[in-house]
Amino acid sequence: MRFTVGRLGTAICALTAVVAVAGCGSSSSSSSSSSSSGASTTAGTPATGTVASVAALVPASVKSKGTYTVAADASYAPNEFVGTDGKTVQGMDADLAQALGAAMGLKVAVVNQTFGSIIPGLASGKYDMGASSFTDTKAREKTVDFVTYFSAGTSFYTKAQGGVSVNTLADLCGKTVAVEQGTTQQTDATAQGVKCKATGKSGVTVLTYPDQNGANLALQSGRAQVVMADSPVADYAVKQSNGMFKLVGQTYGTAPYGLALPKGNGMTTPVLAAVKALMANGTYKAILTKWGVELGAITNPQINGATS
Repeated sequence: MRFTVGRLGTAICALTAVVAVAGCGSSSSSSSSSSSSGASTTAGTPATGTVASVAALVPASVKSKGTYTVAADASYAPNEFVGTDGKTVQGMDADLAQALGAAMGLKVAVVNQTFGSIIPGLASGKYDMGASSFTDTKAREKTVDFVTYFSAGTSFYTKAQGGVSVNTLADLCGKTVAVEQGTTQQTDATAQGVKCKATGKSGVTVLTYPDQNGANLALQSGRAQVVMADSPVADYAVKQSNGMFKLVGQTYGTAPYGLALPKGNGMTTPVLAAVKALMANGTYKAILTKWGVELGAITNPQINGATS
């Protein structure tokens, strides 16, 4: 699950074209995809008009802003990535953000920002929502509010030919693992290295990269033997690798994703109502199916629904 993330530049994106679909672009740019307040028009998903009962819940202070700014670190396909035009943020989270905004009667702009800047940006008022594969945790709930909307765990993947055997975290002893910087995968792999050494085994070499593209490139080049990532991201990377990678072992640590919101700004109730409306009218299922992540669908979204 994601905690802090950066992005690699266009050179790495070019090298990883066969192993990642995350778009190439500077992390300092504000790539956006906007829709009118009347309906979500994201290609390939049902148009979602304003739901009057949901829009009525939106505080006047939010309605008066004109544009509802949603921040995402677009380096985590298929959840969020930069499209082929080099600037538009696409993916499950971008589509959901647009559909949620439409249901609430708000014009949405999805902007590409580094993951580590999103929560501080929410606190400062720069962003109105973070939709970037955030894991809802009790620690995070002290700083921001969440509305849960998805469920994901951690998966392992290796080279399809000659890859190492990994079933659980315990099998990482003596292996080199590539992870995205600041994720729970980094925390888990590091902690497992300590456990390995405590039992007299070789530790885990943990290679960290600013974004998932870098981790994929490490596996492709042979610097790493295994990659750990959120389950939908791992599955997508394997599907896009043209047979180069394969999923191995057991997915573990399933936990909810949450849409991050400024603490106490009155938006948790309308966002929760909007998520439920999208579930009821079929838009939620259509978006997840479009991006091949329907196995992560939930049926009971909650405000601050962290499990740990």
